[in-house]
Amino acid sequence: MDKCGIRREVSALKKAMNDGDRQREALAVIDRLEGIVEFCRARRVLAYNSLPDELSTARLLDMYRDRKQLFLPRVNGDDLEILPYDPDGIRVGSFSIGEPVGDELIDPAVIDLVIVPAVAYDCYGNRIGRGKGYYDRLLERMRHAVKIGVCYDCQLVDDIDVEPHDCPVDMVVTASGTHRHFEDSSSGIITLDIKDVDHS
Repeated sequence: MDKCGIRREVSALKKAMNDGDRQREALAVIDRLEGIVEFCRARRVLAYNSLPDELSTARLLDMYRDRKQLFLPRVNGDDLEILPYDPDGIRVGSFSIGEPVGDELIDPAVIDLVIVPAVAYDCYGNRIGRGKGYYDRLLERMRHAVKIGVCYDCQLVDDIDVEPHDCPVDMVVTASGTHRHFEDSSSGIITLDIKDVDHS
């Protein structure tokens, strides 16, 4: 299935979810994040302010605003810029997303870890965004940072066709499991390490 078809299919699956399922899966993802060594060690974390159809980050932002240095993206033209997260300094910006205000722009090089949204992921860390390429361009500048994709279970698909500009994440976390992949630099072979996935 091509990317447009995956977007349509995943959109229908998300619309079929009820509020209870959305909340349960969002909390389960936070629980899994807290068990990931890279997340626990990270001091400076770029998160995202979730849209209604995305896995909610509200609890995550509230829980960690005093325990880590949190940052959010803000749209500026064709790119995303990074600013500190301040719950009292958010206004509705591009695409009706709550964005940070101010002019304290952060160098992407200081970010330790990125929580990355997507329309869909596969278990190899490949992602489909909303088609504008904002995160691909940002992540290209943040190859040093650990990149963790988060999504609902229904957003995890079997396979995504990769294009040259696509930037994958290091692991994908859903309510059902953590999908981490490792690539052998000598052979190019990718190995999956999947934790606690319920296949029932």
